[in-house]
Amino acid sequence: MTSKIDPITRSVVQHRLSSIVNEMGEAMLRTSYSQILNSSRDFSLGICDVNGRLIAQADHIPVHVGALSWATLAIEERFKDIKPGDVLLLNDPYHGGSHLPDLTAFVPVFDGERRLYWTIVRAHQSDIGGATHGGYNPSATDIWQEGLRVPPIRLYEAGKLRDDLLDMLALNVRNPRDFRGDLAAMIGAAHLGERRIRRLLDEFGGQVVEAAVEAILDAAEQQTRAVLSTWQDGTFHGEAYLDDDGHGRSDIRIAAKVTKKGSDIEIDLSESDPQSTSFVNSSHANMQAAVVMAFAYLIDADIPKNAGALRPLKVVARQGTIVWADPGRPVTMCTSHPSNEIVEAIVKALSQSCPDRAMAGWSRRFRIAIQGENPRTGRNFIWHLFQARPGGGASSAGDGWSSIGEWHTVGGIKFGSIEVDEARFPLYFRHHEFRPDSGGDGKFRGGLGVSLDLVVETAKPARANTAGEGTKHGACGMLGGRDGLPHQYTLVSQGRAPRVLRTKEVGIEVRPGDCFEVRSSGGGGWGPPGQRSAQAREADLMQGLTTNSQRFNG
Repeated sequence: MTSKIDPITRSVVQHRLSSIVNEMGEAMLRTSYSQILNSSRDFSLGICDVNGRLIAQADHIPVHVGALSWATLAIEERFKDIKPGDVLLLNDPYHGGSHLPDLTAFVPVFDGERRLYWTIVRAHQSDIGGATHGGYNPSATDIWQEGLRVPPIRLYEAGKLRDDLLDMLALNVRNPRDFRGDLAAMIGAAHLGERRIRRLLDEFGGQVVEAAVEAILDAAEQQTRAVLSTWQDGTFHGEAYLDDDGHGRSDIRIAAKVTKKGSDIEIDLSESDPQSTSFVNSSHANMQAAVVMAFAYLIDADIPKNAGALRPLKVVARQGTIVWADPGRPVTMCTSHPSNEIVEAIVKALSQSCPDRAMAGWSRRFRIAIQGENPRTGRNFIWHLFQARPGGGASSAGDGWSSIGEWHTVGGIKFGSIEVDEARFPLYFRHHEFRPDSGGDGKFRGGLGVSLDLVVETAKPARANTAGEGTKHGACGMLGGRDGLPHQYTLVSQGRAPRVLRTKEVGIEVRPGDCFEVRSSGGGGWGPPGQRSAQAREADLMQGLTTNSQRFNG
């Protein structure tokens, strides 16, 4: 079938599909209600076929997209009677989801009576119920303490909304208005994608589009195998560590054994440490996504990241470990950690096979969620810290990007407008600039983290919780480069001694006028520091990115 598709038709279909998922993303950005979506863009879009193969994606959040195939397979397994106009949802990590805050909407695409594709929107909800606001509960010891679990369900049946089901979902979250608005935006974006694909099918015919899709996947496989064939064969090992699980256990090891032979690669995470009692466990779909991320970062940027590009990859893991928890374990932290550490362990291993492609470590996630009453409106709010983005890792191509984010997002999540946040929430950003010397030294320097002083201007006490990593283990240096500085977050309150915040806390009292002093991590350096040029060091010093103490580091 694929031999009947000429390269021009294949290219036109490929670019049309890419434009469709990008347009879906614009619809989400412009219609969603909550800050976490319309400002920070914590959502992703994709198109899968009925076999769960990822056909196209937009460049949003890699850890979302890598798990969409598993979510699609869960939907296909549960429902055998899909009809036009249906809308399906899920978020449960043990039914194809990654973690509970990531709700996923599916709309089927038909060509006549044949169902061919799904348009999919995955979006992080500002709250998903559970014991703590904001979707993260560091004290959780099982998944039922983390929030509302949504197995594969049918929210719309043949175009008719199940109002009772929507009411039940909205009743179980703390901000039902935002939840309903964000869900409507997700469904609208998925329907937009469905209409655009149906137009494509009408223009070219279903058989031509199907054949073009097969050719697109085959081409991605060929391009990926061509890259892999240039890497050194062998078996390579890498490891990375979580600081702690918040329950007294520290230095939790993620181990990767990578076997590369010809144009095939196997990534084995079986020897990673046992699962935890806390939310740093990974679900199966999230583990698969993290492996895909690491692989995708090392192949050529212009290769489409679809199911064809993943054909040379085999993943091996063992249930009951930190990377693949048993059903019922808490996993909400997993899209950040251990996702970052899975990527880091794999890239470290493959730095021995393709050193020029192995970037240094990107920083860890350390978030704060604040719940309180906005004195300007009298309404409750939930605000998530996306400012003070940490630094990205350096690479053989040059210095890392500053304040770009973490390895599982690689810039997909934004911190949005500070002025808009100050207008929408009782917050004052007193100070927000690069953190000098935070990037790891090397031939190429890691990107800088950020120094942020954030004042909370509520009239009544608020509550905060934290969820993250990286106060002990900074972003790793690569091939002789040095680690970036770790995070340091402090709560400064009048009449109380400054308190260093841990990465996994609940119920933090935030008094009116309190200030969060955030010093975020820098990215890792690449290559020996002694090989950094004098001109580069002088430029860093002149721009205030480093100080005299680091001028001749190495």
